[in-house]
Amino acid sequence: MLLRFDVETARFLSQVRKLADRDIRTAASWALNDTAKEVQEQIRLRVDQVFDRPAPFTRNAFGVNRGARPSHLEVEIGERPSVGRRHFLKVQEHGGSRPQTGIEGRLTLAAPGTAVGIVPTPQARLDRYGNWSTGERNQVLSQLKVGRDVGYSSNETASSKTRKLRKASARYFVPKHGLAPGVYRRNRTGDIPIRILTFTSTAPVYDQTLGFNETAAAEFWARLPDHLARTLRRMVERRA
Repeated sequence: MLLRFDVETARFLSQVRKLADRDIRTAASWALNDTAKEVQEQIRLRVDQVFDRPAPFTRNAFGVNRGARPSHLEVEIGERPSVGRRHFLKVQEHGGSRPQTGIEGRLTLAAPGTAVGIVPTPQARLDRYGNWSTGERNQVLSQLKVGRDVGYSSNETASSKTRKLRKASARYFVPKHGLAPGVYRRNRTGDIPIRILTFTSTAPVYDQTLGFNETAAAEFWARLPDHLARTLRRMVERRA
């Protein structure tokens, strides 16, 4: 049992030849833009595949940065401008060591020795995406006096600092000796301190994981012909 489907090629090409150059370029721009939108969605699905519970910022890190126009038949798909130069996705794409983040740069100021990175332990408080929670991170930065508000904190009175200490239920500190390097949390006075962050002397190294370039290129060239045939047919029907 076999079915064959085709189109009247000669008639279709004859109609296409009747289109003005502007019409052809317009149809091509439609096809490019429609293809780019589908590729963007495929990249989002790829991110969901290779990462565990990616945050919305990570899932939406890639987009169509520049659409095609009849006068410029090119689309640009890549990282959104908000991603920044040092985002971890670049390392996940190419592999290798990750540059130190801003948070790491501030926290390692409080570390003994030559720490360059931090790794949350299972005892760290995490958000629903599995990342170190913003609330605990801000508490740590504030209590270790390495946050952005250091200048402001230095002007606080002794009484205001005391009130803050009483209000905070957990205390965070970096031990000078006796414990493994890291940031510790003591939930209440007298409790055994729990390490929530480990200081590392080397930067994290990643394998090539994301596959953005390969995925985007394969999806784009696989989908473009169908879109181009559809948009040219649409233009032919419009001009018929």
